[in-house]
Amino acid sequence: MKSVKKQEINSVVEQTAVQESGMKIIYPPTEKIRTIIVDNFPMLGKLTALRFIEWAQQNEGWTISLPTGKTPEHFIKWVNYLLANWDTAQVKKILESGGVNPSKKPKMSSFHFIQIDEFYPINSSQHNSFYYYVNKFYLKGFGLDPNKALLMNPNTIGLGDTFHLDEIWPEQMVDLSLRTRIAKSVLEEKQKRVLEGVDQFCTEYENQIRTLGGIGFFLGGIGPDGHIGFNVKGSDHYSTTRLTPTNYETQAAAASDLGGIEVSRNRLVITIGLKTITYNPDSTAIIIAAGEAKAQVIKDAIQTEKSNQVPASVLQNLKNSCFYITKGAAKLLNERRFYYLSQKENLSEQDQLQIISDLSLENNKKLTDLTREDFNTVRSAKLLLSNTKKKFDDIAKETEQLYQKRIHDALDIPKNKTILHTAPHHDDIMLGYLPYLVRLMREGSNVHYFNYLTSGFNAVTNQYMLREVKNANDFINSEDFKHLIKENYFDPQNTLFRDRDVYQYLDGIAADNKFDMREGCARRLLRNLVEIFEEDSFDNLEFRIHELLNYFSTQYPGKKDLPYIQQLKGMTREWEADILWGYFGFSSKSVIHSRLGFYKGDIFTEEPTIDRDVMPILNNLKKIKPDIISVAFDPEGSGPDTHYKVLQAVAEALKLYEKDSGRTDIKIWGYRNVWYRYHPSEANLYVPVTHNTRAILNDSFLNSFGSQAEASFPSYEYDGPFSGLAQKIQVEQYQKMKTLLGRDFFYQNPDSRIRSTRGLVFLKVMDSKEFFEKSFELRKKTENIKQ
Repeated sequence: MKSVKKQEINSVVEQTAVQESGMKIIYPPTEKIRTIIVDNFPMLGKLTALRFIEWAQQNEGWTISLPTGKTPEHFIKWVNYLLANWDTAQVKKILESGGVNPSKKPKMSSFHFIQIDEFYPINSSQHNSFYYYVNKFYLKGFGLDPNKALLMNPNTIGLGDTFHLDEIWPEQMVDLSLRTRIAKSVLEEKQKRVLEGVDQFCTEYENQIRTLGGIGFFLGGIGPDGHIGFNVKGSDHYSTTRLTPTNYETQAAAASDLGGIEVSRNRLVITIGLKTITYNPDSTAIIIAAGEAKAQVIKDAIQTEKSNQVPASVLQNLKNSCFYITKGAAKLLNERRFYYLSQKENLSEQDQLQIISDLSLENNKKLTDLTREDFNTVRSAKLLLSNTKKKFDDIAKETEQLYQKRIHDALDIPKNKTILHTAPHHDDIMLGYLPYLVRLMREGSNVHYFNYLTSGFNAVTNQYMLREVKNANDFINSEDFKHLIKENYFDPQNTLFRDRDVYQYLDGIAADNKFDMREGCARRLLRNLVEIFEEDSFDNLEFRIHELLNYFSTQYPGKKDLPYIQQLKGMTREWEADILWGYFGFSSKSVIHSRLGFYKGDIFTEEPTIDRDVMPILNNLKKIKPDIISVAFDPEGSGPDTHYKVLQAVAEALKLYEKDSGRTDIKIWGYRNVWYRYHPSEANLYVPVTHNTRAILNDSFLNSFGSQAEASFPSYEYDGPFSGLAQKIQVEQYQKMKTLLGRDFFYQNPDSRIRSTRGLVFLKVMDSKEFFEKSFELRKKTENIKQ
């Protein structure tokens, strides 16, 4: 089938959005699919909701297929708001301004809902099943008719009245070889029958969709490998509904839903196919994406010819397909990038640096080897010359000198400073810039504090906690521990004994003594139980341990925990941070655990508040009086995530502190850990990483962060612990700078600290004025704040 390359816009909503964007809906031949860009995540949800309402008005009784997860958060909220308040003046105004006729409210009960995908096997009553999600947010939330819905309920598929899901798949693993081989046991005979039933269900599901005419309105997100539905990279464009395995990228992305990659690695999925989505040639198919993390897969999907390696490229077959994306997600689209640059009267320094750096990297030439011909072959580079009125070789030389200075500046260690290192999660600081911290800590005149702003309990699996509780159970009956209980060793307020937990563990590391390390973990867990339950009798603690053993062995992975379990998991993360800084000689007095209240583990999370979330940070600022504050400084994400919320809370607290203290001299270090990278043009301090500091990072991470050593919630781009990914990123950044500056800058440098460089950490140093401007700019992209 030939790609559909029509540029006409049949939707008033889309016409309105395109006009507001100032751009065309498609720039052929570079772009293959229509694209609309909005300013921020809430506006993405609003546009999608308006387009859905518009389509629903015109197509009552048709089929709809809507996504799960966090991406449709604002879509769901906007649809609910518009439907619930349809007759109000405010909603009528919103509808009219967005291109929707307010005179006709769509009859939601007329539509046939089609579930896109589901994990298999999974109990459909679990809150992390997609079956549960679509019933809660779409069937009930939108007022759809359940009798008209095509759903994927693993509790019934292929089981009939004879079997139960857990009986057939007791280990929650499906052996697809049973499709083609002879069963070897009674259980395998049952599994083979159920597997055949699941495959039959998929065929019938596909036939039911086609009988209905296909999908009328499809809305989907896009995965880290470019998947739509669970049609992963490499999927056949003629694929239909099926039971199928996934790839690593998808398993990593699903780990947070399923309670760890240990679970998601072993889950199959039922998904509609790419041909299912495109079967109806008149289908309105929309893909939504937000944040810079999606920029590369968005570029591939929109600018690549049809390919099995780019699942979303199948949407080129549909005349009504369109991508709705934020500016962050559109960051790498060639035509859009040039459009934004061409609209500027003067290119900023960052724009100039990015243009020439990209030119150098794309040509694999160092900056000063670039020629006029290189500049003239790229539109943005030609724009750079005309905009700056500078010679090409002068620009190259100036950039080279600036980048060299940023490396040399990192070797000039601050002295006599009080530094407050803040982090959303307990491994963010070390993964973001530990090699720099190692250098900073060697300067004895500096004072360091480490402030962890959330409890981070979502990153701790039930299986890890089960091992830790079993470990504590092994020690509690020992004479040593009975003695410790009697002498009130586990008093939560006794910082001396609290530090002794750390020393016990660190001595175990030094001696390579696993028993001593285990004892340190057991001591801290019992101390945490005393604090949580406010009791320290031996019998009561033993009862609590057995209660926890039962809880962690029976709860399904991914379930939202009870508040006291969340607290215990969070305290486990705090223990790991205490170990880390004990590693470098800091006591618990230097480590602050704030446990901000917005962090609750819900799929759609709360926003920070002044009293609950900002005031604790402000109080720390008043107490510590820092000269430098580090913050996790991520770009636009896929919504207001934890890093973003912590950044805004820190910014608000610093504003209040400056007003209260009169200080304006505080410097802010913006860092990024393993989830985002700085472009060289965005950072202004490049910290050399040597083999020594790399080894310290890896060793301290694996010895301190026990809950993360097995990488239960890994990045989609690295199958292993985060310390390995941090090293990979640092090396990639070094390789870029080696290209830009030439290898001899490093290999032949007179300074041994630069000659020994094999990685780089990128930081952005700001004064408070710039920090406030940048954080507000990010807020506008994320929350639709105007001023």
